[in-house]
Amino acid sequence: MLYDVIIIGGGPAGLNAAIYACRAGLKVGIVEKDAPGGKMVKTEKIENYIGVPAVNGAELGLKMFNQATSFGAEYLYGDVQKIEKEDSFKVICDSDTYESKRIIVATGTSERKLGIPGEDKFYGRGISYCAVCDGALYKDQDMAVIGGGNSALQEALYLSRFARKIYLIHRRDGFRGEEILAKRIKETPNIELVLNAIPLSINGQAKVNEIVVQNVLNKEQRNLEVAVIFPFIGFDPATSFLPKEVLDERGYIKVDKNYETNIKGLYAAGDCVPKDLRQVITAASDGAIAATKVAQSLEK
Repeated sequence: MLYDVIIIGGGPAGLNAAIYACRAGLKVGIVEKDAPGGKMVKTEKIENYIGVPAVNGAELGLKMFNQATSFGAEYLYGDVQKIEKEDSFKVICDSDTYESKRIIVATGTSERKLGIPGEDKFYGRGISYCAVCDGALYKDQDMAVIGGGNSALQEALYLSRFARKIYLIHRRDGFRGEEILAKRIKETPNIELVLNAIPLSINGQAKVNEIVVQNVLNKEQRNLEVAVIFPFIGFDPATSFLPKEVLDERGYIKVDKNYETNIKGLYAAGDCVPKDLRQVITAASDGAIAATKVAQSLEK
């Protein structure tokens, strides 16, 4: 089966691209290896998507997915291994291969690792990258959240309803996240700020027992007893399946004003392209533009 466009990624960029492409009369497939919605699925509350009051991220993601499929987009489960181009594109997945005239890559980003001893050893046994998924499992226990951006602040606030105590660890003395979130953090009684500090190691036996942090100013170390650690220190683009020629030095996909790469017919949208602001609304905007340009290219 030959699709007009296959969209790789089921987050807001991919789903909005699917809506616009379907409405333009294109045959659309969405390839996604996880639950539709992207990182929205792991977000407890989204408050800044215009026209939508505070909403659970998974709920918003499901609504977007249902809207896209209601217009005719086909959901194709799979983990993309590589893309090949001949007369058309071949999207080679772990379990199947799909063919399409155009491609929109909307794979977003993946969580950045701490890179310290114990992180890999205790993954799933006290190390989690999803507060919404695992927070309630550690009710009334001490937790650590690492990071100072919006994700870290939002997740610390969410976890505060379960935790006995939260250590919020950040390498600077100020937060990169929005001021309204920083204010809420400081007003939450069971959140202790551990600032100017970096994690050195994660220790335990069968599961996590503690995290060792070091003050970056005086080099003093501190052992924090916790049951679970949630790192939120940033993201890296999920683009390893793409040829190097379309990527910049950080792994993001280089696109022109039409969101097309230097490979004709290969487009990209959302958090996987270089940009200053990575939010649900900017990803959705990228997807709309990319899909519109794809439709126009197929008319020629």
